[in-house]
Amino acid sequence: MALAPSRTKYRKVMKGSRAGNAKGGNTIAFGEFGLQSLTRGAMTGRQIEAARVTMNRHLKRKGKIWIRVFPHKPITKKPAEVRMGSGKGSVDHYVAVIKPGAMLFELAGVPQSIAKEACRLADAKLPFHCRFVVRENTI
Repeated sequence: MALAPSRTKYRKVMKGSRAGNAKGGNTIAFGEFGLQSLTRGAMTGRQIEAARVTMNRHLKRKGKIWIRVFPHKPITKKPAEVRMGSGKGSVDHYVAVIKPGAMLFELAGVPQSIAKEACRLADAKLPFHCRFVVRENTI
């Protein structure tokens, strides 16, 4: 089952704006390495899960992965061959709105070469461009 919120305050939301860069969640907070978005887009629960599975398989269950995004926003869709009008469609799936600079995944406990390859494989599953980032050691 794809990621989705267990309950929401409102069933349907408006489209909203995707302008601007990520304000929060744009630095490495938990791990040593991260996968950061460079462009904007919507990331479905299935895409998040596909990227997570790909990373886990490459890491061979070593190290730790943090998922920094969650699909909170419902996307509605009307059934096929339905005439215009008669209100908004029912909720089809949920997405995470991703802005440039948002940290998507973080890794720790593996060498940098393995982490970089895992992030490259995960990036191939996502609908926007990403980059591999390394934590700056602040003492």
